[in-house]
Amino acid sequence: MEDDVTIVVMTRDRAGELRHSLPRHEAPVIVVDNGSTDGTADVAREAGARLIRLPENRGAAARNIGVREADTPYVAFADDDSWWAPGALRRAARTMDAYPRTALVTARVLVGEDERLEPVSEEMARSPLGHPEHLPGRAVLGFLACAALVRRDAFLDAGGFSGTLHFGGEEELLALDLASAGWGLAYLPELVVHHHPSSQRPDPALRLRRQMRNRLLTAWLRRPLPAFGKEVLAALATPDGRGALADAARTWPSVARDRRRLPPEVERARAALDGD
Repeated sequence: MEDDVTIVVMTRDRAGELRHSLPRHEAPVIVVDNGSTDGTADVAREAGARLIRLPENRGAAARNIGVREADTPYVAFADDDSWWAPGALRRAARTMDAYPRTALVTARVLVGEDERLEPVSEEMARSPLGHPEHLPGRAVLGFLACAALVRRDAFLDAGGFSGTLHFGGEEELLALDLASAGWGLAYLPELVVHHHPSSQRPDPALRLRRQMRNRLLTAWLRRPLPAFGKEVLAALATPDGRGALADAARTWPSVARDRRRLPPEVERARAALDGD
């Protein structure tokens, strides 16, 4: 398995979390440090991880650098406060070997010491997209980055994570682009990731606003105008949403040329997630 999978961990100023999580990984680790000013780099080196230090915070796009540096066919992502359960990466890699049309598998996430099921995992288990024969599990059009294993070449061909979105709900755009390229994405509950959320987390209101901003931008970049309009109307209904819309509007001039409609079959699948 060590010849097949590399783990990429994106982090920033989380030395304590890394000290706890890095020893738990079962494959070689590349730590991409988003401009930390604490002891993050020292902890990564002490744990034997390969370290890539960036001069500034590039958000989720920092993971792309780690993927490019990996020399394995598969790359698993982990946060600085998460790790894959024993045996999960081996099983994920073997599954990808058996399903060559699958670009990404995403695991069931258990949160905290009491191992609560992550609500997003619960939603994916009920995905209305079913279980096509060419996929190893239920089809999805999203994932949690800390619980995903990707086919390296497919990830890079799709462009990886957007630098524009930075962080917060950045997964959907990549999922849509992988699906548009003809790849499948699947949820596999038999794979488990443990997530013990750090106490050093962004302000919840700021995090929500950023996620809403990125949902709006993703809709603008890939979905038909009526679907984008529905997102705008939903945002206008709350103060946080209106703030997110203002944030998105400031970004639109820089992404206007990147708008690209989804193939009809992918748009139908995406609309089904909204119950349309």
